Amino acid sequence: MDSLTADAFLNGNIRIMQNKTGYRFSIDAILLASHVDTHPGDKVVDIGTGCGIIALMLAYRNPEIKVYGIEVQKSLSVLAAINVKDNNMQDRVIIICSDVKDLKKSAISGPADIVVCNPPYRKAKSGRINPDNQRAFARHEIKITLPDIIKTAGSLLRVSGRFIMIYPSERTADIITNMRLYGIEPKYLKFVYSKKNAESKLVIVEGVKGGRPGATIASPLVIYRDDGSYTDDVGRMFIP
Repeated sequence: MDSLTADAFLNGNIRIMQNKTGYRFSIDAILLASHVDTHPGDKVVDIGTGCGIIALMLAYRNPEIKVYGIEVQKSLSVLAAINVKDNNMQDRVIIICSDVKDLKKSAISGPADIVVCNPPYRKAKSGRINPDNQRAFARHEIKITLPDIIKTAGSLLRVSGRFIMIYPSERTADIITNMRLYGIEPKYLKFVYSKKNAESKLVIVEGVKGGRPGATIASPLVIYRDDGSYTDDVGRMFIP
């Protein structure tokens, strides 16, 4: 365990073990989890669950849902399963080690109500590839591409089910194009800014399988104040 760190979230209600030097989740996961509205009985699929942070946050906030965390990297799936057990959520969160391109509805006992994803941001041949495989796979489209993710989401969702993801703003057109290609209609976009008056770096997009055209552009989300502290909107995301 010397290669792991223990971190607490939601006022200590969730404990997460993470690799010291491998992939570690970022604020993006917190932003995404906070924008997923669940209802009792929902079946949620978290594509690329990593250490399981999004799955655990969702299951903690609504104990009456079931979350399937899908992770292709064996080492991360083992770590996610440890985190599930350490937080006593085995009845709510199931970790599956699988390439999502091979994932069938039968693996999650039927269609999903919600699919969420905080996917690799960079195209495989863009920028320097991190020599650490965990970080490289998490940041670059090596194991999976954006079209792969959205195609899988479309195949797993029930009609009227929701797909929610966070991605670089510069690839908004790619998101919308692929969502429509695979039968998911974009319904909500929220642009995220590091600081006020900066350019948007991220966008949270929600779509509905088989939904009617018509999207809402929500008010922007600013992460940091000028002094580097979290804005009130983001600070509330860390409260249980």
